[in-house]
Amino acid sequence: MNEQKLTITQWAEEDRPREKMMMQGPSALSNAELLAILIGSGSKNESAVELMRKVLNNCHNSLNELGKTSIEELCKFKGIGTAKAVTLLAASELGRRRKEEGPGERTQIRSAQDVYQLLYPLMCDLPIEECWVLLLNQASKVIDKVKIGQGGLASTQVDIRCILREALLKRAVALILCHNHPSGNIRPSKEDDRLTETLQQAAKLLNIRLLDHVVITDGNYYSYADEGRI
Repeated sequence: MNEQKLTITQWAEEDRPREKMMMQGPSALSNAELLAILIGSGSKNESAVELMRKVLNNCHNSLNELGKTSIEELCKFKGIGTAKAVTLLAASELGRRRKEEGPGERTQIRSAQDVYQLLYPLMCDLPIEECWVLLLNQASKVIDKVKIGQGGLASTQVDIRCILREALLKRAVALILCHNHPSGNIRPSKEDDRLTETLQQAAKLLNIRLLDHVVITDGNYYSYADEGRI
């Protein structure tokens, strides 16, 4: 008689790593929980998380040692077949290759033209407005780019607190606001002006610099900094 396997929806609440990852992010999960997401199910008597804890314990809780384990050795664990063993080893190999690649070179922003070249591919064909923020380090290199609003600044509330929270979390010392005008009109609106002024004042209180607000159209852009308005 085949042994029934527990699916993720049948696991105890504390053993549902997918939900935990969606709510808290991948860094909140243990190694066993991350591996459990990969294999998807455990056995009749234990969840995938418990199974992965057992496997890791056998590898002295070392991901490096797990990556050196053979398919045959992994298949000795009840609840792990060839497909799951291959999945675990494939993930280990991807982790090794990622480490080997090292960090990618961050884009440095020297002008509004750099902002335009970076974000134009994301915005050139959009039928509605989107608002993005570039988070920069001390060397004016992009730490991250985050979409903070959609549908037009007049109709979509852009939460200044969310922008500054992202900047603080990523330890950014400067930021650049950017949004598109699908109409092709390059001139910023009164709403654009108000948002720029409010964000600049709020950022200053946290010792974060608003370097520019760039309005992108198809083939052109408007820069508050170039126009001397920041």
